[in-house]
Amino acid sequence: MPDKHLASTDPAALQNSAQRAGEVRRALDRLRRGAALLLADPRGRIAVAAVETLTEATLATLRDASDGPLRLAMTRFRAGALGLEAEDETVLATLDAGATLADIVGIAEPEARVVSSKLTTGAAPTEDRQVVAALALAKVAGLMPMVLVADGRAGRLDLPALAVEDAESFAESSARWLTQVADARVPLAEAENARLIAFRPWGGGPEHLAIVIGTPDVSTPVLVRIHSSCFTGDLLGSLRCDCGDQLRGAIRAIAADGAGVVVYLPQEGRGIGLVNKLRAYALQDAGLDTIDANTHLGFAPDERSYAAAGEILRRLGITRIRLLTNNPGKGAALAGLGVDVVERVQLAFPANPHNAAYLRTKAVRDGHNF
Repeated sequence: MPDKHLASTDPAALQNSAQRAGEVRRALDRLRRGAALLLADPRGRIAVAAVETLTEATLATLRDASDGPLRLAMTRFRAGALGLEAEDETVLATLDAGATLADIVGIAEPEARVVSSKLTTGAAPTEDRQVVAALALAKVAGLMPMVLVADGRAGRLDLPALAVEDAESFAESSARWLTQVADARVPLAEAENARLIAFRPWGGGPEHLAIVIGTPDVSTPVLVRIHSSCFTGDLLGSLRCDCGDQLRGAIRAIAADGAGVVVYLPQEGRGIGLVNKLRAYALQDAGLDTIDANTHLGFAPDERSYAAAGEILRRLGITRIRLLTNNPGKGAALAGLGVDVVERVQLAFPANPHNAAYLRTKAVRDGHNF
């Protein structure tokens, strides 16, 4: 099997990458716990905290240390859902000094659809690197992309500080710096000659899996499925999507073809995470389609990255593939990573009463071919 080691074997580079990734992981943990942290770049520092998990203690600390009113940063998608002007990718809205914790957290409630009276209307757009990095961290933490921002004296608080450049590079480095940590034979119901190879991101987080069926001939285009995890569909057999059908159908197709690979990526709900996917389901039940539900929460229609898939294929020695997918965008993304997609193989299944609208939305609004 091809190289199973990290993308770089330079000890100094490995140590530096591990240290920086560890700092990002600690920052993510603070956001999930409702604690604040500092984001630093050459211009200075700001203090940020995730709105979804905000605590009274954190709110008081930021208020006491801020030179002016606190601000709420959000994506343009979330701003649009709340009726705020959103010309750039991120928006900063000024928070009323009298806003309570309940007021602030309520703005991040998934069902919120109108501008809160606690926010200054006509919010100013911004592309500040610190704010953009803070929102990216909230997404990686599995939280709603909305953060509380305090600057001025708040930048001198005795809090852990994270370099903006480390936050910016974290996702890409986690995808590229993988190490193979396990390789085991796992006979499957429809592909007995199967092995699972696990790859762990150097920065931590859930492992990626390669389901290798048979012995792929890497001198020819290999039949490959890039599959994003779907707990509800893959494990529970949910009828709201076709993910489980596509996973099992891909395994059957590869077994029938003789050999191939399913790359299984831990990016639930088009990359927004399981909790946010369930929130999106509730919004769909209230009338939104799958794309509008994601953007209402503040996410892009598709937050997934296929960088790890490209790296795993490289580790397996696979450079040319026949891609099992109905999504033209997936092939384009892989091609951009240096994978030669010589053919796109359709993988469609009959709709049911629970997923017909979902599949129609993917076809009409997202260009999927069924």
